[in-house]
Amino acid sequence: MTGSILVLFDIDGTLLRRAGPAHGQALEDAVRLETGVRVSMENVPVYGMLDRDIITQMMREAGQRPAAIRAAMPGIVARAQRLYQRRCPDLRQRVCPGVRPLLRKLGQRQATVGLVTGNLSAIGWRKVQQAGLGHHFHLGAFADMGSTRGILAGLAAREARRAGWATRQTPTYLIGDTANDIAAAKQNGMVSIAVATGHYSVDELAVHAPDILLEDLRQLKLEQL
Repeated sequence: MTGSILVLFDIDGTLLRRAGPAHGQALEDAVRLETGVRVSMENVPVYGMLDRDIITQMMREAGQRPAAIRAAMPGIVARAQRLYQRRCPDLRQRVCPGVRPLLRKLGQRQATVGLVTGNLSAIGWRKVQQAGLGHHFHLGAFADMGSTRGILAGLAAREARRAGWATRQTPTYLIGDTANDIAAAKQNGMVSIAVATGHYSVDELAVHAPDILLEDLRQLKLEQL
């Protein structure tokens, strides 16, 4: 059944805040276990980045050449997801303000709800499950599916149409906490909703001209969708 609207959410900084070190540690440990190279996220500006780009930058910082990074990437991606699935903590206390009521209201409205995130697939799904939110989501587009957040947003919209949950005329919204989320929405003709529950303030997000700008999701009213 086609949903009334399609609403796509980022995870970190949007659905969840301060989810803990397990994600970053899984990426670092996966590189070490697959390649023997010790890496660190310490100097990587991770906000809004895709996991594969974070891995690439860490390995470059450790002196690895592009060809070696490309060759090792499939094994690193697979191992990072296995590690995180075992290590992910309970995240129910990390859900951002307004998220649960909004998801309930979207369900009542029969909206199609999805994920567009820089997390790898198994990491992203594990996070929302551990936060008690997994049952709200119909679909997801993740870092192992495309090279940019804009591509991922387009993949999510196409999946919704393929499954019969949306059409090209379905109003579509992308909710995120970084400039990359705003840009991804604009690239795909979606309404961009920016929330200041992540690393960036309202003023910093305003520079990128989202269609709707909020302190947190408690301010978002269904009438705006």
